Amino acid sequence: METTMAAVARTAAPLAGDGRRPSGSARPSASLSFADAATRSRGRLGVGLSLSARSGRAAGARRAVPRGIVASAEVEQTYIMIKPDGVQRGLVGEIISRFEKKGFLLKGLKLYQCSKDLAQEHYKDLKDKPFFPRVVDYITSGPVVCMAWEGDGVVASARKLIGATNPLQAEPGTIRGDLAVRTGRNVVHGSDSPDNGKREIALWFKEGELSQWESVQIPWLIE
Repeated sequence: METTMAAVARTAAPLAGDGRRPSGSARPSASLSFADAATRSRGRLGVGLSLSARSGRAAGARRAVPRGIVASAEVEQTYIMIKPDGVQRGLVGEIISRFEKKGFLLKGLKLYQCSKDLAQEHYKDLKDKPFFPRVVDYITSGPVVCMAWEGDGVVASARKLIGATNPLQAEPGTIRGDLAVRTGRNVVHGSDSPDNGKREIALWFKEGELSQWESVQIPWLIE
């Protein structure tokens, strides 16, 4: 009986807390090793991601502030006027938006009733033309919107935005090509040279009426 009990004692599972482990007790050790390795791996991955994130943020910061921005030496000013037909037809906002979207800087803006003397001075180059009286009557028939715009090459570019004098010959996408049908009602005027731009701005705006300001868009328009 004692021999049998001893055999049973040798083959029985150890009691809880007796300090002995079953033969498979190495498995938790293996599991711990795997977890530890995974932790180390995640740690290395975390460091890599952290460095990558920091690098990405730094690159983003560099991209957010363009470098080497140099203002163009060819900045010009031009006089743009929305004629009485453009005002009466409610095209003021549409026309202004064309120049804003292009990226030009609005320096002066006013609604103004043109006098006959001012109209004759503005169109003095046409005074020998047979249609000169009609032009004067037309431009004084209602309020006009006077604008001074500034930008790199703004005179030539504005002329392209406006389109041909005859709206029927103006390209689609231009102001006259989209919004007018007759030369005598071609909705907008634009200076035809930098010198005329200066002359016309001085003619239509008094001293102190132009605003001196800088647009925050400039770095995103000029390389």
